[in-house]
Amino acid sequence: MLRPPAVVLIEGEAGLGKSRLVAEAAARAAAAGRRVLTGFCHPLREPLPFGPVVDALRGVGPFLPPADRIPASAGALRPLLPDLADRLPPPPPGAPGEGPPGLRLLVQAVRALLGALGETVLVVEDLHWVDDATRELLLLLARDVPPGLALVLTYRAEDLPPDTPVLGAAYRRPAGVGGALLRLSPLAEAEVHELARAALGPRATAALTRVLFERSEGLPLVAEEDLITLGERRGADALTTAADLAADLEQSEVPRGLRDAVTERLAVLSPDAAAIACAAAVLGVPAGEELLAAVAGLDAQAAADGLTEALRAAVLNEKPLARYGFRHVLAQQVAYRRLPGPRRGALHRRAVAALGAREPRPLVQIAHHTLALGDRSAWQEVAEAAADQAVALGDSGSAGPLLRRLLDEPDLDPRRRGRAALALARIAADGVDSLASAATLTAIIADPRLPVPDRGEIRLSLGFLMAVHGGDRAGFDRIEESLEELEQRPDRAARAMVALAMNERDGAGERAWQWLERAERVLAASPDEEVAAAVRATRLTFLAREGDPSVWERLEALPRSSERPEIVRQTTRALYNVGEIAVELGHDRRAARLLEESRRLARQAAIPYLECYSRIALARLDGLAGRWEGLEERLAALGAEFPDLAMAGIEQALLLGRLAAARGQLAVAYARFAEAEPYGERESQVTGALRVAAGPAALLLAEGDVARAAAVVAPALDTLRAAGAWPRAAELLPVAVEVLLAGGDRAGAAELVGQAGAGLEGRDAPAPLAALAFARGLLLADGGDPAGAGAEFVRCAGLWREIGRPYEAARAEERAASVSAGVDRAVAGELIGAAERAYLALGAAWDAARCQRLRRELGLGRAASPGRRGYGERLSPRERQVAALAAQGAANQDIARALFLSTRTVEHHVASALRKLGVGRAGLGEALAAEDGAS
Repeated sequence: MLRPPAVVLIEGEAGLGKSRLVAEAAARAAAAGRRVLTGFCHPLREPLPFGPVVDALRGVGPFLPPADRIPASAGALRPLLPDLADRLPPPPPGAPGEGPPGLRLLVQAVRALLGALGETVLVVEDLHWVDDATRELLLLLARDVPPGLALVLTYRAEDLPPDTPVLGAAYRRPAGVGGALLRLSPLAEAEVHELARAALGPRATAALTRVLFERSEGLPLVAEEDLITLGERRGADALTTAADLAADLEQSEVPRGLRDAVTERLAVLSPDAAAIACAAAVLGVPAGEELLAAVAGLDAQAAADGLTEALRAAVLNEKPLARYGFRHVLAQQVAYRRLPGPRRGALHRRAVAALGAREPRPLVQIAHHTLALGDRSAWQEVAEAAADQAVALGDSGSAGPLLRRLLDEPDLDPRRRGRAALALARIAADGVDSLASAATLTAIIADPRLPVPDRGEIRLSLGFLMAVHGGDRAGFDRIEESLEELEQRPDRAARAMVALAMNERDGAGERAWQWLERAERVLAASPDEEVAAAVRATRLTFLAREGDPSVWERLEALPRSSERPEIVRQTTRALYNVGEIAVELGHDRRAARLLEESRRLARQAAIPYLECYSRIALARLDGLAGRWEGLEERLAALGAEFPDLAMAGIEQALLLGRLAAARGQLAVAYARFAEAEPYGERESQVTGALRVAAGPAALLLAEGDVARAAAVVAPALDTLRAAGAWPRAAELLPVAVEVLLAGGDRAGAAELVGQAGAGLEGRDAPAPLAALAFARGLLLADGGDPAGAGAEFVRCAGLWREIGRPYEAARAEERAASVSAGVDRAVAGELIGAAERAYLALGAAWDAARCQRLRRELGLGRAASPGRRGYGERLSPRERQVAALAAQGAANQDIARALFLSTRTVEHHVASALRKLGVGRAGLGEALAAEDGAS
C-alpha cells in the first residue's frame, strides 16, 4: 500500500479479520500521508451503477485539487458524483449529458481522478457480492493501475460465483506493479492463547484457550467476541474450569457478521441440502454420510445430492475419515438455533435411534441427544453408562464432565449418586479439571446418606488432589482421616497408607517406613496387585531419596506395560519420582532418560499430571545444563496448559528466578522467588522448602543483607536437619554455609559442613558432594587456608562439569580464582578467565560483570582481547550487554547494580544503543534480534 502502483487481493472467510487488517493498514497509510478511499459491495444493493467505486470516490472531496489541475476526462464522473460536480471539469466530448458514462469513459475518468489525487489507496471490500459492471471496472483498473494508486480488494473465495475468478477473468499483475495475494488462515490454538493472554493476562488458562479455539476454530472475530463476553460476565476469580467457560459462552450471542454469513448460505439451499445441514447441526459432531442421511430422513441418493450441495455452498466441509460437519462450532449453533422446537426434537429422536443401532453404542452422544429431548430420567441412566464406558476406555476427560453433571442433578437416585461420586473420586487424581472435581467431591462428602466406605474413598481422593495437584500437605490430614472409614476396603486403606508414607513434613517423615510396612501387612492379608505396585513405587522413591545405588537396577525391573492401567501408572510414578530425585542427586543424564520415559508413558496412559511433572523436570534439567534459550516460553506454556497443578507455577517461579538473578534482573528475581515462597511452607516434600530458601538467600547475601539472608536460611536448615535430607541439599548447603560465615558464626558453619559430610557418607549423590566441596572451600578460605580452599573449589568445579552444570562449575572457578590470587596469580587468572567465558556463553551478565570486577580488584589484568577498537555504528560488547538487559525490562539502576557500573555510565550506553539501532527502548528486543539475524 505504501509502494504504488500496487494491487493487493485479500482472501478469507467471514471472521478471519480481512476488514481489520485493511483498517490497520489504511490507518498507517493515512498516517504516512496517503489518501484512503473505501467502498463496499453489498448483497442487497441499491441500483447504483458502479456503486462500490462511486461510494469510495465520494470521499475525495477533502483531497481534490482545483478543477483546472484535474484532467478533463475526470469530468465524466459528474453524473455519478453530483455533490462534487462543481469541483470537477466539464464532461468531456462524447460523454452523455445525463446518466452514467460508458465503461470505457468511466475507467478513464476514474484513472484521471485518482491520478490527480497523488498517492492514494482505493479499498473495495467484499467483492464476492460485486455486480458485473463494477467487477469489470475493477479488472480494467487493475490491468492499468495509475502510478500513485494502491488498489486493495477483499473477498470470500467460498462465496464467489461458481468457477468465477474474483475479478471475473484471470488476472496477473502487470510488470512494474507491486502487491500480493494474501490468503488469511485461521489462528492456531497457540495464537488464540496469545490473544486470550493479551485480553485476560494470567487468567488465560489452557482450559479457556481450548474452549475459545473449539468455538472459534481460529476465527479472530469469534475469539475476540467471546473474550469480551467473558470479561463482561465473569469476575477475575471465576475463570477457572473449562465447563464453566463453555457454559457461559454457550449462552452468548454469535457475532452478527458470522451469523449473517451462515444464515445467507443456509437460506439458498434446496430442501435436501437444508435437511442434511439441519441433521449436521443437531448431531453436533462430524458424521458420516449414512448417519446424516438417517437423521435427515433421506434416502441415499437424496442425501448424497444434498450433502454435495451443502459442501459446494460452504455450509459444511469435509473432515478426516469421510465425515462432514460445520466449519466451526458457532456456525453449527446458528443452524441449530434456527430450527423450530418440534423440528429439533424430531431430529434428536432420529439421532438417538440411529446411534443406538450402532456397535459399540456411542453413549456420550446418545446421552447428549437424550438430554436435549428433556427426558432427564433416561438421560441419567445413559449418562452413567456413558461415563462408565469412558472410564473403561481410559478417557477421564470425557467421564469427568458427565459425572460432575450427573452429581449436580437435584433428583438423582441416592444409589446412582453414590456410584457416580465414587467413579469421579477414582478418576479425579488423573483428570485434567481437578479443581472442578474437588469442588464437586467436597460438596458430596457432606451428604449424610453416603455410605461410610464411600465417604472414606472420596475423602482419600480429595486428599490426593490437595497434596499432589495443589501441593498442599494439608491433604495428608484428609487421607489419614479416611483410614477409619476405609476399614471395609483394605485395598483402599493400604493405598492411603502408601500416600501417607510420602509426607516428610511435621515429623511425618520418621513414620514413612512404618506406613509402608503397615500397607504391606494389609496386602499380605488382602493381596492386591495394583496397591502392591504403589508400594513398590514408593519404596523405590525412598531408596532414591537416600542416595541408595541399588535403586537404578530395581527401577529397570518395573513393568512398562500391563493390562491393568494402574500398574502402568505406578511404574510411571516411580520413573518420575526417581527421575526428579536424580536431578537433586546430580545424576543429570540418567534423570533425563527416566523423565523422558515417564513423560512418554504418562502420555500413553493418559495421566496428565505426571506428564506435566515430567516435562517440568526436563525443563529444569535444561536450565541446569545451561540451555536457557526459550526456557521462559516453555515454562509459561506448561503453566497455561496445566493451570490446576501448583507445581507448574512453582517450578516456573524458581527457574525463572534463577535465570533473572544470573542476568542481573534482581527485582524480577526477588519477585519470582516470592511467588515460590508459599510452596516451601505447604509442600509435603522437604526438597521444595530447601530450594525455595536457597535462591533469595543468595541474592540477599550478594547485596550485603546478611541478617535477612540468615532469617531465610534458618528455618530451611531446621527442615533439612529434621528430615536428614542431605542428598537433596545441593542448592541450600553452599549458601547456608556462606550466610553463617558472613554472620560471624564459624562454629555453626563448621557444624553444618560436618553434618553434611556425615549425612552424605556412602551416598550415590554427586551434586550434594560437589556442593559439600564448595562449602568446605568456603570454610577453609574463612580459616586462612587459601591453597586448601582453592583445591576444594577446583574439585567442586570438576564435579559440576562432570555432572553437566556449567553455571555451577563457573561459580566454583570464580571462587577458586578469588582465593588463589595470593598463591598463584597465573592459575587465578586462568580460573577467572574460564569462569567469565562460561558466564558470557550462558548470558549470565551479572556474574560475568562480577568476574570483571574481581579481575580488576585482584590485579589479574584484562580479559584476553585483541585490543581496544572502535565500533562505529555497530554496538560494542558492553553496549550490547546493557541493551540486552534493558530489552528484558531491567531499569537503568538494576543494570548498574548487575554490571557493577554507575547509573550514569548505563544511561550513556543505553542512549548510544538506542541511537545506533534507531529505536526506542520498547523496540530494543526486536532490534537486537534483527541484528543477530543479520550477523
